Amino acid sequence: MTTNKTLEALSHLAGERVDHRFKGLPPDADGLTVRELAAQRRNLFTDGFTTPVLALSAERLTHNLELMEAYAARHGLAFAPHGKTSMAPQLFWKQIEHGAWGITLAVPHQVRVAREFGIDRIFLANELVDAAALRWIAAELTADENFRFICYVDSVRGVELMDAALRGTSRPLDVVVELAAGEGARTGVRTEAECAAVADAVAATASLRLVGVAGYEGEVPQADPERVHAWLRRLTALAAEFDGAGRFKGLDEIVVSAGGSAWFDAVADVFAEIPELSSPVLKLLRSGAYVSHDDGHYRKLTPFTRVPEEGALHPAFRLWAQVVSRPSAEQAFANAGKRDAAYDLDLPFAQVVRRDGTERPATGIEVTALSDQHAWLRTAPEADLAVGDWLGMGLSHPCTSFDKWQLIPLVEADGTVVDYIRTYF
Repeated sequence: MTTNKTLEALSHLAGERVDHRFKGLPPDADGLTVRELAAQRRNLFTDGFTTPVLALSAERLTHNLELMEAYAARHGLAFAPHGKTSMAPQLFWKQIEHGAWGITLAVPHQVRVAREFGIDRIFLANELVDAAALRWIAAELTADENFRFICYVDSVRGVELMDAALRGTSRPLDVVVELAAGEGARTGVRTEAECAAVADAVAATASLRLVGVAGYEGEVPQADPERVHAWLRRLTALAAEFDGAGRFKGLDEIVVSAGGSAWFDAVADVFAEIPELSSPVLKLLRSGAYVSHDDGHYRKLTPFTRVPEEGALHPAFRLWAQVVSRPSAEQAFANAGKRDAAYDLDLPFAQVVRRDGTERPATGIEVTALSDQHAWLRTAPEADLAVGDWLGMGLSHPCTSFDKWQLIPLVEADGTVVDYIRTYF
């Protein structure tokens, strides 16, 4: 539910002035507010936008939001999408309006952004031992009885540091024990015996409250359906074991959480098997990359490719660059590079060429490398590409796409820009 503070913060965002800070926007829009520029409904291709410019499809964004809302409801899952993918408060609220329980984040700075824009349920999918950040969160909990915050713990030492920072606070901070996805995985407790020791350490404090267990199946070594399902069953068995030992006594609900963007079908399968516990179970899915999806990493891994009857996510980003050099029949260069495109997993994918208002497939064109501000293009004999053409490219891995753009045009299929999405990295 939006509050007056939320509406005020979103209104302030729309009142921000457009200027040199925001790349790709029309130079003649300087001095307008974001609200005023959006009201003009300019066309991305004909109304002064400069290249490179990243566009987010309005129709595809809506499709993805509606698809995951329906998926979570169909499988009895609460949904706290990982906001670090976008760090865009407007998208946080669109997700909440489409049924999300809250937002998942990774570091204290992200929590501060979310709180500034009125998000009152936050799952921090990370350990938190920073004393200054813990004291700030404790103050937020004290000031706002509606604020719900949960974070990971995975060591006795971490519990001790948290307790030292929080001792004397009025509300205990809710924590879940993180079960590691296996040897060599990222964070998390490696064995069930060590999980119990961490839980005991939490129980010995007055500043922390154990509310469940969690983890991230995307870190399972050599992940495949069998290994991912097996690890998820370890996680749910840990929840049942803790409950049987009375570790969740007095809770209104028990939190069991997992779910990146590659294996949420496995999460749905295994969470459906959770037995009845002493309190209702909040089965919390955290997949976040779906909001924009992509043309590379997640498009290849999405669970919807394994269960197509559930639907299909649509890549919502397109990066537009302009061909600035055509030194040979086999080579061309466009004016977008590492500063503009995600490249940590896959290079951009040439999709369409636009010339004189007409689009056609980017036949025979391949992005082979990125410099800081150039895309290297290999052109086959059938490629029709000239200096001045606009090249539309799909991107891989949305987690490193949003962070390169502070204000992203939200564009309808005909090129009309209907809004601008502000990011905070």
